[in-house]
Amino acid sequence: TPAVRHLVKQYGLNIDDIQGTGRDGRVLKEDVLNYAASKGLLQEPPSALEEKVGQVELPEGGKPLLDPQFYEDKRIPLRGYQRAMVKSMSLAAKVPHFHYLEEINCDALVQLKASFQKENKDHDVKHTFLPFLIKSLSLALSKYPLLNSSFIEETNEVTLKGFHNIGVAMATEQGLVVPSIKKVQSLSILEITKELSRLHEMALQNRLSTNDITGGTITLSNIGAIGGKFGSPVLNLPEVAIIALGRIQKLPRFDDEENVYPSSTIN
Repeated sequence: TPAVRHLVKQYGLNIDDIQGTGRDGRVLKEDVLNYAASKGLLQEPPSALEEKVGQVELPEGGKPLLDPQFYEDKRIPLRGYQRAMVKSMSLAAKVPHFHYLEEINCDALVQLKASFQKENKDHDVKHTFLPFLIKSLSLALSKYPLLNSSFIEETNEVTLKGFHNIGVAMATEQGLVVPSIKKVQSLSILEITKELSRLHEMALQNRLSTNDITGGTITLSNIGAIGGKFGSPVLNLPEVAIIALGRIQKLPRFDDEENVYPSSTIN
């Protein structure tokens, strides 16, 4: 899982050296922590930490366990991305929305991503599903250009955008931000992967430039990254469409002869 891989990378370990105790020998989070403890990289294994759970010393003289300030309300001012997000979403809420949910078979996508990863020679590049979905969206926009447009309320005009500048919603400590990958119709999967990685890194460091967060023509919200199955996001004005992608799931489906088969499915 991503959490296990993150722990392995954090402690500088090789996952092949760790004996997994999960199903079919799968390496669990506890396996990584125990192995790190055996190598002196962690002061106490998780089992020792778990033994301390519940060992709470009660205060003397019947004093309250928590300081009274713990119950006080706090007022937090919104700044930067958070303030901009509140403003843009409030404006978008006034626009009529039409939501449409579709189920897509991703068996071919799963195989394509696996082939890219197998042929990958650059260890700094990690292929994920998102760049393929971004490129697929660009191909769809070439067929349906009206979705890649903006509406001008003052003149009742629609501007069809020439570039496919696809924004990707990213959650950061500073708030929600939507940097965009420019001219996606001219980029390869590898180029999209590298640009997406750069934008994500800049977003986490709060170093996105004005060019990074402006000029988007359509937005993609990857709620599958947090385990979501589907969503109904609001528009990122003045864009006229936003796509929400859930996580890919292996689900049973029926073929034309009513035989059950496994299907990699996304909403």
